[in-house]
Amino acid sequence: MNPLMISRQTARRYVLGRQGLWPGRRWKGKKGVAQAIRACEAVQLDPLNVIARSQDIVLHSRVLDYTPEYLHQVAYQERQAFDYGGWLAMYPMSDLPYFRLHMSRRAHEEYVAYFVKGHKELLKHVREELRRRGPLGNRDFDGKRMEQWSYRGRKETAVALFDLWLSGELMIHHREGFERVYDFRENIAPKEFDYIASEEDAEKFFARKAIAFMGLKRETEMKRELQYYLRREYGKAEMASLLGEWIESGMVRQVQVEGGRETYLVLGEDVPALESLEKGKVPKGWNPKETTTLEEVTFLAPLDIVSARGRAKKLFDFEYTWEVYTPAHKRRWGYYVLPILYGDDLVARLDPKLDRSTMTLEIKGFWHEDDAPVKDADFANALARGLIRFAKFVEAERVSLDAIQPVGLRRAVKRMVKGEVPVV
Repeated sequence: MNPLMISRQTARRYVLGRQGLWPGRRWKGKKGVAQAIRACEAVQLDPLNVIARSQDIVLHSRVLDYTPEYLHQVAYQERQAFDYGGWLAMYPMSDLPYFRLHMSRRAHEEYVAYFVKGHKELLKHVREELRRRGPLGNRDFDGKRMEQWSYRGRKETAVALFDLWLSGELMIHHREGFERVYDFRENIAPKEFDYIASEEDAEKFFARKAIAFMGLKRETEMKRELQYYLRREYGKAEMASLLGEWIESGMVRQVQVEGGRETYLVLGEDVPALESLEKGKVPKGWNPKETTTLEEVTFLAPLDIVSARGRAKKLFDFEYTWEVYTPAHKRRWGYYVLPILYGDDLVARLDPKLDRSTMTLEIKGFWHEDDAPVKDADFANALARGLIRFAKFVEAERVSLDAIQPVGLRRAVKRMVKGEVPVV
């Protein structure tokens, strides 16, 4: 079967729509948070809270009336999701049986086994304390400091807890701020999901998940994905055989984007959506709850999968680097810059900061692409609506918009914003 050919616009809209960003927010409230996590496959977590945490900006951009409390309730009270991994993300709880196979194999890898072998008494103590006093966080233990630096923690108990979590013996009971509080998996996981899937089922599941998460997944990257999730090596012939099986069964379809030679994979179930997009139609189930991205811009999180890790350049021809770890004198834009989605394109970026002493949302920088419609009244209105919603999301009591350029755009945005949020 020849690859399905799609336009660049269809590719953009499909990736955005698969992640619930286009043509507008299609989920709402706490129920919508659980729906978004399932549909998006994973939401990367990050502790940095300059204006809001990345995961909260991700969900704000997809879920109408989102508040961070909803994520906490969905994950840690209702147990509809769990957070896991060195690449830390929130996953639907229904993924757990497949991750349990992944976890069981990580337990025997050198990365974990080396520490476990040399600290058996410590691990025994941690388990006993959790049974006696749990749920517990690292702060609840008196522990010896690590002799060598470890990103897993400064104390030996922090590393012990992390390794037991990575191996699946523990799960995150809840978080205090962003600090983990652990308990045994059997005390947290719903019984219907607390089992280990077979390798065959896990292999197919993780292949599907990797493709669904990216929307358009490079065929050449599938070997690396399976090796990560299944924790074993895959040979070239084995991967070719698996790919043939997936295509023959209809689970996946090969796709090429106009102007490019690379072959991508999409889920077979999403081919009707691609066909609708090629006809200029919005796929079934994608209609927004309220405004579209043409009526209201969306600010993308630094770690949003549609624009992070070089995807902004590939999909939108938009240069984007998260400069939070770049020395100040080397930054091109700013500390916590967010791409701005208008329609199906990234047209600008802004550097927001929340001054918590005055609860002022400060726009410290604004940069637009050369072809951005900055003189267009519709864009000014859409930008203003996006800023109003974002200000209310971070609970700002006032906003500062002086960095927005050109002057005509700033004036138009101010006129609309000040009717909802005081402008300073």
